[in-house]
Amino acid sequence: MAARLLAAPPSDLYHRLVNVQEAARRWADVWTRAWPARDAEAIVDLYAEDARYSAYPFRDPDEGPDGVRSYLTKTFGEEQDIECWFGEPVAGGDRSAVEWWASWTEGGEEITLAGTTLLRFDQDGLVVDHRDYWNQFEGRRPPYGRW
Repeated sequence: MAARLLAAPPSDLYHRLVNVQEAARRWADVWTRAWPARDAEAIVDLYAEDARYSAYPFRDPDEGPDGVRSYLTKTFGEEQDIECWFGEPVAGGDRSAVEWWASWTEGGEEITLAGTTLLRFDQDGLVVDHRDYWNQFEGRRPPYGRW
């Protein structure tokens, strides 16, 4: 019995887990570059046709690439001088969690958000479910030490 527990997982499961980690790392890398550049299209390309994008927990999610594009275009139009950092994704099954930290100027005020995005991916590595949870601070604050 112990030998069974220590055996390598089935090949397809192993590759699925590896691919989700890779998909989440790609997601974080694209966001790292595209958010400060306000490049909505680079980000939209990460999402499946049936994706649900929820940036606020008490608001209906935006749906599909057009919904993601609409949300990002509006948001990016309000943000200036964006700095952002993304942590190493934690992945399991078809899901991943990615910690992030970002500061920008909005309406003449500097703000900082620190949060986590929960992602679910399809078999092609595209996001089908995106949920953000974050805290907001007044002013521009860099990530804490050893972040």
